[in-house]
Amino acid sequence: MARKINYDNWSKEELIKELRRIKETKYGLVWHRDLPEEKIDILINPDARTPNEMFPNEMAGKPFPILKETKSKEISGDKGKPVNLLIEGDNYHSLAVLNFTHYEAIDLIYIDPPYNTGNNDFIYNDKMVDPEDPFRHSKWLSFMEKRLKLAKNLLKKTGAIFISIDDNEQAPLRMLCDEIFGEDNFIATIIWQKKYTQSNDAKYFSATHDFILCYAKQADKFKIRLLPRTEKQDARYKNSDNDPRGVWMTQPLHAKSGSDSKYSYTFKNGVIWSPPAGTYPRFSKESLKKADDENSIWFGAKGTAVPRLKKYLNEMKQGVIPKTIWLYNEVGSNDDARQELKELAPENGFDSPKPTSLVNRIINLASDKNSIILDFFAGSGTTGHAVLKANKNDKGLRNFILCTNNGDEKSEHKIASEICYPRLKKVIKGYKNAKDENVPGLGGNLKYYTCDFVEAEPTDKNKRKLVKESTEMLCIRENAFELVQDEGDFKIFKNSDKYLGIVFYEESINDFKKAIKKIKGHFNAYVFSLGDDPHEKQFADVKGKVTLCAIPEVILKVYREIFK
Repeated sequence: MARKINYDNWSKEELIKELRRIKETKYGLVWHRDLPEEKIDILINPDARTPNEMFPNEMAGKPFPILKETKSKEISGDKGKPVNLLIEGDNYHSLAVLNFTHYEAIDLIYIDPPYNTGNNDFIYNDKMVDPEDPFRHSKWLSFMEKRLKLAKNLLKKTGAIFISIDDNEQAPLRMLCDEIFGEDNFIATIIWQKKYTQSNDAKYFSATHDFILCYAKQADKFKIRLLPRTEKQDARYKNSDNDPRGVWMTQPLHAKSGSDSKYSYTFKNGVIWSPPAGTYPRFSKESLKKADDENSIWFGAKGTAVPRLKKYLNEMKQGVIPKTIWLYNEVGSNDDARQELKELAPENGFDSPKPTSLVNRIINLASDKNSIILDFFAGSGTTGHAVLKANKNDKGLRNFILCTNNGDEKSEHKIASEICYPRLKKVIKGYKNAKDENVPGLGGNLKYYTCDFVEAEPTDKNKRKLVKESTEMLCIRENAFELVQDEGDFKIFKNSDKYLGIVFYEESINDFKKAIKKIKGHFNAYVFSLGDDPHEKQFADVKGKVTLCAIPEVILKVYREIFK
C-alpha cells in the first residue's frame, strides 16, 4: 500500500507542478514517476525528502556533458564524404549534447533498447533491476521517457523513429510513445519474425517474433518509401494475347464495396456484366467504357470468361507498399545476426543482436541517400554497419551517429571500445574472416568521442571552462573538422562550403578578424561572452562575412531546458 504523500517540504514551484500534473492526468499511461514516496530514484537515494534530491545526476547545478575526441580511434579514408560519429557514454548525456549539435537535424532514429525481461538485462542508475522489483516497469518507463523526449527534439519534421521491443514492454511503450510523439503520429506496429525454430520447452507459446514501433515526428510530412519489386511479384504478369502494351495481370470488376450503386454494363462485344450477389462494381461506368475502348478488358483466351480488367506492369509503381509482417527470410533472424557479429567480434557476449538486413529494411523505407541516422542504443554497432552497407549498395552519402556506453564493472567486455568500435573499423577498412579470406572494406570516416563533464554552476570560471571544452561540439554542430588555423586563443575549421571560427577570449577578436580577412568564404563564428552578446559591434567591419553566436550561452540555453 502506498504511503500518504507529505507535501510539507515541497517548494511552491514543486506544488504547482504537482497540481498541474493531477489536473492534466488523462486516459493513458500512468506510472510511479511523480509520486515522491514512490519515486523510483528514492531507491537510489533513500534519504531523499524532496523531489529535487531525487534527481542526483540530472538536476541544474550538476555537471553539464561535453564531448572529447579520442584521436587515436579516428578512421579517415574517404575525404569529402560524411563523418560518422561514435559517442561513448551514457546515452542520456549523449542525447543532451546532440540536442545542441543536431536539433531537428536527424532523418531517422532506430533503437533497440533493453527489453526488461527480468533476466538481468536492464540496468537503471548503474544497478541491475531485480525481476521481483515492484518498480521494475516504472524504472524502465522513466528510463525510456527521459531519452525519448530528448530524441524527439532531434528529428526533422519529416523524420521518424523505429523502436524494437518485445512483449514485456510493448504495450506500455506504445502508450508512452503516444504521449511523447502524439498518437496521431503513430505509423505502424511491425511484427518481425526473429526466429524460425520452435522452442518446445516454452511454457505456453514459443515466441518467434518481436515488435518494431514506428512513429513520425509529423505524420503528414513523413513519407514511407516503396520496397523494390521482386522477381516473384513481376512473374505474375504475362502477355498471353501479345498485347503491344506489355505484360499484364487481371483484377475482378467487382468488390465488397465499389464506386456507386449496383448496375449492369454491356461491353462492345455484346457481353453483359453485372456484379455477383453481395458485391458492387469496383469501377464507375465511365471507367469501364474507357477500359473497353482501350481493349483493356480480358474475356479469357476463348472470349467466354467473366470479364476482368487488365493491369499492366509498366503502369505499376516502381515498388510495393511494405507490409507490417516481416519474415526472417526477408530481413534476417536473430541467428543471422549472431553469425554476422561472431565473424566481426567473436567474443562479443551479445545474446540478441539485430541483423543488418533488418536495419537496412528500415533505412530503405524511411531515409534517402543523404540522411543522418541515429542509434542511441548502439550496442554492437549494427546500425552503423547497416548504414555503411546501404551507402555501398547505392553510392549514398548517409552518415550515422551511434551512442553507447562501455557497460558496467560486471561487463565482460567494454561495449563501445571493445565491440562496437572494432566492428566498425573492420567493416570500414576490411578484414579477414574465419576462413582467412579477405573481406573488402565498405569505406567511410569515423570519429570517436567520449562524454566528459563541466561544472554547471553559473560562474565566470565555469563559463570559460565550458567554452574551452566546446571545440569538438562546435565542430560537430557545424560539420567542420578540417583544422585550418590554430592560434591558441582562436581556431578556424573548414567544411565543404563554409568555415567555423571559435574565439576563446574577447581580447583575440581583432587577431581573429585579421585572419579571416585573408580567407575567402563565410564564417560561422562562436565568440566567448559572459552574456548573450557575441560582440557584434567589434565585428561591424566584417559584418557580411560572419554569422555570430555567443558561447557558452548558445550551449547553456539548451542545457538549461534539458536539466531544469
